Formats: sequence, C-alpha cells, structure tokens
Amino acid sequence: MHQLVAIDLPAGRHFVESLLRAWDEGDAVAPLDPRLPPPAARALLEALRPSVLVGSDGERSIVPGGLPMEEGDALVVATSGSTGTPKGVVLSHDAVAASAWATSRRLSADPGSDCWLACLPLAHVGGLSVVTRSIVTGTRLVLHDGFDPERVEAEARRGATLVSLVPTALRRIDASGFRVVVLGGSAPPDGLPANVATTYGMTETGSGVVYDGIPLAGVEVAIGDGKLGAGGEVLLRCPMLLRCYRDGHDPRTAGGWFPTGDAGELDGAGHLRVFGRMAEVIVTGGEKVWPAPVETVIARHPGIAGVAVVGRPDPEWGSLVVAVVEPVDPAHPPSLEELRMLVKEQLPPWAAPRDLVVTPKLARTPSGKVRRREVEALLPRSAS
Repeated sequence: MHQLVAIDLPAGRHFVESLLRAWDEGDAVAPLDPRLPPPAARALLEALRPSVLVGSDGERSIVPGGLPMEEGDALVVATSGSTGTPKGVVLSHDAVAASAWATSRRLSADPGSDCWLACLPLAHVGGLSVVTRSIVTGTRLVLHDGFDPERVEAEARRGATLVSLVPTALRRIDASGFRVVVLGGSAPPDGLPANVATTYGMTETGSGVVYDGIPLAGVEVAIGDGKLGAGGEVLLRCPMLLRCYRDGHDPRTAGGWFPTGDAGELDGAGHLRVFGRMAEVIVTGGEKVWPAPVETVIARHPGIAGVAVVGRPDPEWGSLVVAVVEPVDPAHPPSLEELRMLVKEQLPPWAAPRDLVVTPKLARTPSGKVRRREVEALLPRSAS
C-alpha cells in the first residue's frame, strides 16, 4: 500500500533525503511548515491524513488513521489558505516532471551550468517546485531555511543563477546577480528588471504554467463564458494539473479543464491577462472594480508598504471600494484624498477608494498573498 509521508523539517539536506526516501519506497510526500503553531499543525494533519510523520528530530512515526495514496502519486501540497481553509492538492510524479521540464525549457535552464536557489517555504508549491525541479532535471540546488536578503545576494555571487521569489522578497534585494528571477505568489509590482519572469499558476498546477502571459509548452488556456463585464473565467488544461484533492474530489471538467476561479482574457496573440479572483470583484454603483489594478496604483505611493483593496457592503452603492493600507510610517499614513487622486490619474474614477483603513501590518500567507478574510475583518461596519 502506498502511503503519505508528512515531512515536518526545515529546508535543508535532511528534507531532501526524507523526500527521496519516500519516493524510492513508492510513497507520496506532504511537506509541512515547521513554523505552524501546534493547533494549526494538528488541523493540517487531520486534513491531509498522512500515515507517517517525519518529525523535527528526523525520526519517522506512524500516524493513526492515515489514508492510502494511489500508485504514481508524488506530492500532497496544502493550498495557501488566503481565502479559507487549506486543501490538500494531490500531484502525480508525471505532473511534477511535466512542470519541471516545461519550466526548465522556457528558462533555457542548463543542468551543467545553472544552479537553483530555494529560499521560499517548502510547504508551499512556489518553494517546493524549485526542489522538485532540481531533482527531476539534475540541476544543482542550494537550499536556504528562510528568506534573508543578504544571504540571497551572496548566493548569487557564489554562482546561483535561478531563484523563485515573491514580490515582497524581490523588493528587498538587488536581483541583478541572477540570470533569471521567477516571480509568483501575488500581483507583480511595476518596473520589473529585465531578468524577472512573472508567472501565473497555483498549487493545483504544480507552480507557474504561464510565464509573462505566455503558456508553457503543453499548457492550454481558455476563457469561460464572460459574465463579469470583462473577460471570463480562466480555464487551464495541461499535464501539470492535480489528480484530485486529498478528499478525493476532482475539480476538473469532463473535458479535463481546471476552472481556476480567476477572471481574465486572451489577446489576439494568445497572451493571458488575469484580472483577479472572480469572487473579489467589487460592484460599486453598477461598475465593476478589480482589486489588483487599484492595488498596483496605490502601491506606487512612497508612503505605502502594503495595500489590499476590498469591497464593503453599502446601501447606496452596493459596495464601497475600500483601501486597507500598511503605511511606511504609521505616524504619518497617506490620506484618503491622496490615494483617490492617485488612482483617478490612471484608472476610471469609480475605481478610486471611498474609504481608507490603516493597519500596522497586513496579514499575509507565507507566500506573500494577502489573507483577505482577515483584512475584511478590519473594515468598519458602517460607512465613515
């Protein structure tokens, strides 16, 4: 019987050895985040139902009530949980290999001369895929247990050529030392260096499957019926897709398409543009506002360290556009009028926020995505 082995180890040699041992024995691996507090770790184990746990001491122990895996299963990766309870995504060895080779070909990665640096959490697909990519293709790998700007820059000087980052990490380093920086996790900032490749993907696709708007080889992109005034739902079909969720549910359609829950459009050249999560669109006064473009504009304000744009129910407008900001200087946050003027200069006037909430720190997932439910909890119950 094939088992699920949960690995509760920091990034490093012992993590890779435990993963390879499980694969050699025909088992699948579920990476856990060692930073989780005990209640959250227990809840995740209950959701993933592993049969074996590799603890922080490196010892293996039996976990009662584990569910078996199917032959060919490689990974069970928890989704980021930015909008709700994380789900376990089951990825096969074929899917992992397809992702590794397609990505490496797009990046012109050479196993003989390139070197991957993994410095994102391995419990999430953005960090884990760097490790699996290195294993599948035989490309050299350096592992860091966490992101440290100085160590990352030093690794580039020592010969690391490829790295996967999220925008919050990219802003903290000089990325010029890397041949390519793969950027994912959340909406990219403006003014990216030429060596940065922006990606679109998710845990269910085993990492990014669209680079700079162009699908990887073998990846099909379609747009579902548009009912939102701009584009429709992004649908993906590719060999990198999940087999199912850990509870056995297969989200793919009869034709093999995966509905992403994101809205977007394809231009005449087949380039994908993603507007944002369909559930996050704000309808205000009959007009539709996507949070991501508004967040991009507001983030340009020098006094903003982080921003999330959300909707708040309103009897007159249907919803109000609200900017929740993390200021650089908490004692001197930007004013609502400043932000409204900034947005109106580049976007339709109805996209300008009508309310402002200031918070010392935006709640984020380890991969840098804003936890929108926690942000929405900061909103006042009535208009200001």
